[in-house]
Amino acid sequence: MSRFRMIFAAGCLALAALLGVTVWSVTRHGANAPAETGQAAVGGPFQLVDQNGRPQTEALLKGKWTAVFFGFTYCPDVCPTTLQTLAAVKDRLGPQADKLQIVFVTVDPARDTPAQLKAYLDSDAFPRGVIGLTGTPAQIDAAAKAYRAPYAKVGEGPDYLMEHSAYVYLMGPDGRFVRILGHDLGPDEIAEQIKKAMREQR
Repeated sequence: MSRFRMIFAAGCLALAALLGVTVWSVTRHGANAPAETGQAAVGGPFQLVDQNGRPQTEALLKGKWTAVFFGFTYCPDVCPTTLQTLAAVKDRLGPQADKLQIVFVTVDPARDTPAQLKAYLDSDAFPRGVIGLTGTPAQIDAAAKAYRAPYAKVGEGPDYLMEHSAYVYLMGPDGRFVRILGHDLGPDEIAEQIKKAMREQR
């Protein structure tokens, strides 16, 4: 394993440990856990633009449940699979599906312009209404750090890839982090976790 990949893997392990503390704290104290519980901060302010070129901030998350994840449009596997899984999740939510929005934040701003995001997310294979976000490299870096979402460029030339976390972050209608939706879970289990979170925050 290259030194680069070892560093990235170490970062992902550290992220997993940090998020494990967060999930434990939210489970034990509720989504509105006070700061003294030791809950790790996930999420925060951002300034990005969507696939239609409109400026967006963290206010985008207010008023709806949101599944946030980081990826890129040239991703060969994890990103399209995640979007397809979330489409199936929405199907399983039934009448509650309208309460959930999906936000896809690119970690590849050099290639993922608003126009590229729009063309990608308009695919019939993906759920309708996904909000794609991009920005300057500095803006993307700030958003990724706020969500504890590591990423790194791999390779050179036009066919480079991006290594990135596969976590999906469930955010509540108040814009605060609720739980991790594991990428290894099927749509049935993810839908049940979202329904449970919705019930608990009524």
